[in-house]
Amino acid sequence: MVNPKRIKQLNSKAIGKGPIIYWMGRDQRINDNWSLLYAQELAKTINQPLVVVFAMPPTFENAGLRQYEFAISGLEEIEKGLQKKNIPFFVPLGDVAELVIEFAKTHKAAAVVTDQNPMHYVRATQQAVADSLEVPLFVVDAHNIIPVWVASDKLEFAAYTIRPKIHRLLPEFLENFPELQKQAMNWTGEAPAINWQEVRASIKADSKVTAVDWIKPGEKAAHKMLENFFVERLQVYATDRNDPNKQAQSNLSPYLHFGHIAAGRVALEASSLPESEAKDSFLEELIVRKELADNFCYYNPNYDNFNGFHAWAQKTLNEHREDERQYLYTRRELEDAQTHDELWNAAQLEMTTTGKMHNYMRMYWAKKILEWTPDPETALSEAIYLNDKYELDGRDPNGYVGCAWSIGGVHDRAWGEREIFGKIRFMSYNGAKSKFKIQNYIDSINALSKRGLF
Repeated sequence: MVNPKRIKQLNSKAIGKGPIIYWMGRDQRINDNWSLLYAQELAKTINQPLVVVFAMPPTFENAGLRQYEFAISGLEEIEKGLQKKNIPFFVPLGDVAELVIEFAKTHKAAAVVTDQNPMHYVRATQQAVADSLEVPLFVVDAHNIIPVWVASDKLEFAAYTIRPKIHRLLPEFLENFPELQKQAMNWTGEAPAINWQEVRASIKADSKVTAVDWIKPGEKAAHKMLENFFVERLQVYATDRNDPNKQAQSNLSPYLHFGHIAAGRVALEASSLPESEAKDSFLEELIVRKELADNFCYYNPNYDNFNGFHAWAQKTLNEHREDERQYLYTRRELEDAQTHDELWNAAQLEMTTTGKMHNYMRMYWAKKILEWTPDPETALSEAIYLNDKYELDGRDPNGYVGCAWSIGGVHDRAWGEREIFGKIRFMSYNGAKSKFKIQNYIDSINALSKRGLF
């Protein structure tokens, strides 16, 4: 049975007598999916069929062809997996809210189950659907190990304030996943095979943001990447993960973002490994930092703008608004990596070409945008735009918090005061130079990009 603390109902409607619809969104997987498991639980309780729906919009919040292709390829794998479970899968095309409402009404659904997502535009869509339905809409947190509304009932100041809460709740929520069962009750309506060519043709995203081939989408590939990380990179994660020249990162962020793998599954697998500093560091990032990001976006409606910064950060940035900027760059210049800083240009090129920027470089990258734009509002807007457009894991709480941390001191403390930054933590070219061989990084990005090997 799915822990009821994972579930919220967005309206006060009673369960009907038709099929249960799982409206898949953030958690695009079959296995280890509390939303899908709860939907099956409901279907079994009322002895009705279960159907999965993924509503595909033609455009979505700056996503390019890169992100769409990653998602669609993963959905193709889901279709095959659901067939083995006797669960039909539909991918209707168009406006998300309208599609879900129409599907539920057409098929006389008993209830709709969907995924928790803290992004305000997703929550607004979910509430609009809930208000239009005559049956319940249940939201299940299948993304976090601890449901975001259980981990804390308020906006947390920093990692040190949420960490003890998470550690106290882990024994209850870090639990083994039951297996999704083959659906007993057959779907009686039509369930035609999905025309994936038509799905791809419906997308109106930026085709210049091309798909990448260094990472394969889907559940199987996600689990393979996890295994590869444990075998080849975890042992140096604690010591080398901040060096862009070292292969020490997990590369799991795209899979976690699209829900191709459950954070709970990753944590369970990691917890079974021998104790080490690397393991502890990885679990801190996977659980505490990741769930802190969801907390920030869930409880702070201004997670993507200046008003979401701490009061001290707003004050110090306001005091330095009129400071002279030695360099000012337009969005186009930033996007095309046309700045005076070859290290920053390499980071931008890494992102536009590969869909992933090294985490240390992403901090440096965002802080330089604050230094090179007219004001903190513009800096945050440009950083979010570029991150969401090119990163495979764009439009994610981790991305919004990363930008807000770099530019607005979110989840950080005040540092020594300086021009432009005020008391926001500063990062410099020379500082990066002291931490790793920056020329090696620059040369490798430029060379690989020119040769088209990303």
